[in-house]
Amino acid sequence: MTEQLDDFFSTARVTTGGDAPTFGTESYRDHLYRLDDPVLAQWRSLGYEEFSARKREPGFVQELLASWRALYDEPLVGVTTDGTVRDVHRLEPVVDVDPAPSAAARRFRGLLDDAQRDAVTYPVDAREWRAWSNPEFVIHRTGLRLEELPAETVDAALAMVEASLSPEGYARVREAMGLNAFLGDLVGLPVLMNERSYWVALFGEPSPDGAWGWQLFGHHVAVSFVSVAGRHVVAPVFLGAEPAESDGARPPLFAARQRLALELASSWTPGQRAGAVVYASVLDPAMPPGRLHPADERHVAGAFRDNRVVPYEGLRASDLDDDQWATLRAIVEDAFLLLAAPQRALTMADVDAHRAETFVSWYGATDGTQPFYLRVHSPVVLTELDHHAGVWLSNQLPARFHVHTTLRVPHGNDYGRAYVTADLR
Repeated sequence: MTEQLDDFFSTARVTTGGDAPTFGTESYRDHLYRLDDPVLAQWRSLGYEEFSARKREPGFVQELLASWRALYDEPLVGVTTDGTVRDVHRLEPVVDVDPAPSAAARRFRGLLDDAQRDAVTYPVDAREWRAWSNPEFVIHRTGLRLEELPAETVDAALAMVEASLSPEGYARVREAMGLNAFLGDLVGLPVLMNERSYWVALFGEPSPDGAWGWQLFGHHVAVSFVSVAGRHVVAPVFLGAEPAESDGARPPLFAARQRLALELASSWTPGQRAGAVVYASVLDPAMPPGRLHPADERHVAGAFRDNRVVPYEGLRASDLDDDQWATLRAIVEDAFLLLAAPQRALTMADVDAHRAETFVSWYGATDGTQPFYLRVHSPVVLTELDHHAGVWLSNQLPARFHVHTTLRVPHGNDYGRAYVTADLR
């Protein structure tokens, strides 16, 4: 029996059994609450602080926050398959270091007063890297909130982000932020969800060849950028949207990756499909207890999951032909899109070197008729795409218009920590 946990969450999102959910013809607009519905109206007069305090009140949220706090309090180890960290990350200094990211970071910092600089700056190996989260309510306050800064300072912070990422990666981050504002307008809560409802922080001393980084996080956007000896790491990354598909109102955020995913899945032979498809549905009753999470649903690499043990599952990439590997590789490269092109090439070389240890797993139908979950996992990448039930929309089952994606670098190089540790020796 479905139980309503609060106005937004019911146990339907984590209840297995019954018929597999399918993609219908409905639009996200068919799942909009009326603006005067108490689900929305109760929050309309609140700022983010009061909203966050009230959102944390329910007992099940308190239990969730306590579990996240326990994970946050653990020392950073890294995502592994069995609890053992492998030595797979080699820091090789970059010859032609791009000075633009660190210069932009210094310009941003130069616009801050002393109190703001103290609030925004942390050591490069600070545990505050791991305080990010993706709900719209605030859990940890790390750095400065963009909406509380002057426009010139916000522009400088975003210029730092732009200088650090590829043009197409920056566009994706800004589109996710734009979709957050679009959602805020749809539900009449632009004060709570807008393009500036994000936290920004600096780590270390920005320099072209030193060890430093920045973090930007908030609702459906969390990006950690690290530069060590000129080598960049952008991980963890959490990008999502509700709605991710907006009937032409805004560009669909993950259309390319979903197209590649379905192209790959449709190419599998019956034997390959049997190996890759771990569960027949995203709510398959064969899932073990605990596999579905009330906030994360199927994805395993979200907030506070820095030390998660994630065994390989699915089909080994060595069982793919070269064309299929090229498609799988394109999915991974899309996950690393935020990296500047030269940095992405270095990272993809690491991915290629571990082809024999790369696995792809799939939950759901492979023909595009159902919500699906996709994971690509190797010693140097873990990336996911998952269709979700509604939070601010009323659909209680996963739908194509609420999508979460994650990216991590296993074995201790989230937040560039393996590189930072090597650099600090």
